[in-house]
Amino acid sequence: MTRRSRILPLLAGVALGAGLIAGPAHASPTRYGDEPFCGQVWGSLAEGQELSTSASVVTDVRAGRHVCFDRLVIDLRGPAGATPTYDVRYVPALAAQGSGAEIPLRGGATLRILVGAAAYDQQYQPTYLPADQGEVVDVAAFETFRQVAWAGSFEGQTSLGIGTRARLPFRVFTLAGEPGSDRAFRLVVDVGHLW
Repeated sequence: MTRRSRILPLLAGVALGAGLIAGPAHASPTRYGDEPFCGQVWGSLAEGQELSTSASVVTDVRAGRHVCFDRLVIDLRGPAGATPTYDVRYVPALAAQGSGAEIPLRGGATLRILVGAAAYDQQYQPTYLPADQGEVVDVAAFETFRQVAWAGSFEGQTSLGIGTRARLPFRVFTLAGEPGSDRAFRLVVDVGHLW
């Protein structure tokens, strides 16, 4: 073994030990002792409020990738101060609104999102209708999401399903305000990459 071939592995070890090759310090996606993944303390049980319909309507569905989780955002519009009700839970299968027909999803688990808001206005004109109901948003490069499907809007409630890699922890919350409007809000669903 040459002197150079002995020094290179030693230098790499020193660089790793000094943190020179480490990833970003703001979100470490590994476990240390009893610390949960990325500091999250989420679970996989149902989250929600008593589901009721409202004057709010769905206007868009978006998704994003983060270091520690994948995120689905449902944009809503409605009266000022009206926070939507929702029920988010893992289910054995996603059922279409109205008919109850099963909608197959890719992945090891199915997370159903039911929002107390229609995707149509008072004249029954759509306020949001995905171009592809089986692929509402493109999640091909996501770590946890495998598919996002539309399950319909019926009697003032809208349903979507997320096919996830496995039954992973999630959290749900609402955010007030949408760019350009102070009377809009968002329902956010984050699903962790790991426990």
